[in-house]
Amino acid sequence: MAVSSDRPIIIKRIKKISGGHHGGAWKVAYADFVTAMMAFFLLMWLINTTSPEQKKGIADYFAPASVSASTSGSGGILGGTALGQDGGNAKGSQATVEKLAPQAPPDMQTDNPSGSPKDLDSASEAALREALQKKEEAAFQSAAASLRQALQDMPELAELSKQILIDQTPEGLRIQLVDQEGRSMFEEGSTRPNPRAQILLRAIAKVVNQLPNRINVSGHTSASTGGVKADSDWTLSSGRANASRQILQGSGVDPDRIYQVAGKAAADPLYPDDPMLPGNRRITMVLLREAPVLPPDGGL
Repeated sequence: MAVSSDRPIIIKRIKKISGGHHGGAWKVAYADFVTAMMAFFLLMWLINTTSPEQKKGIADYFAPASVSASTSGSGGILGGTALGQDGGNAKGSQATVEKLAPQAPPDMQTDNPSGSPKDLDSASEAALREALQKKEEAAFQSAAASLRQALQDMPELAELSKQILIDQTPEGLRIQLVDQEGRSMFEEGSTRPNPRAQILLRAIAKVVNQLPNRINVSGHTSASTGGVKADSDWTLSSGRANASRQILQGSGVDPDRIYQVAGKAAADPLYPDDPMLPGNRRITMVLLREAPVLPPDGGL
């Protein structure tokens, strides 16, 4: 049997529906849910990291600012037991600040209208003196270090470094030029410093010029044989102190900074147990501690 070539061609069209009957709406809902959860956990984290005072301040910030001043409950959505100072008519975060402000101790309370404690003047003066003392201590230490460094850096001073004593006293920074056995600062019976002493005095003047403090210069002699204090030692010690002052001023020290020049003879020996030692013959320079300039009558 022959097959007919005129058979009809049938084309089937299949309509595809993606996602079924739900469509893509669930994705939008899921995204909203994830966003809400993220915001929730972020809020919980912020609440956990804030202090009670910050929470109180935030609550006061969002409290209604203008509500009826009635002290009875309003009974509405903004109602409460009462609209007191910390309720709807509160003063914002000021109430929190007032609660956190510490009370002054009883001994600090005063009847002074300005609210200043009675010992404010004395406390301020003590603090000023302490600050000045610390500043002077640092300046004295720096000056002493500079002088020691200068003695090490200059060959002509290296051998003389043992004849300089530097220390701090209640009076101030003390620098002493002392005699050694066979190494005197002055010729016997003379008030003029020898070249060795002049070199040391000029080196000291360079360091002294770095500070504004006033200066005391005093001369000392050793006791005579048998511990006798000769009358001529007063004139000799004062002349040596004055000669040292002249060298300091010639090296640039302001004359107005010289506060006192004195001769003490053998009355203040460096070695009291042996007043005849050569080390008792010396020139002492003291950079005086300065008192702070305070307002008159303790006023501030």
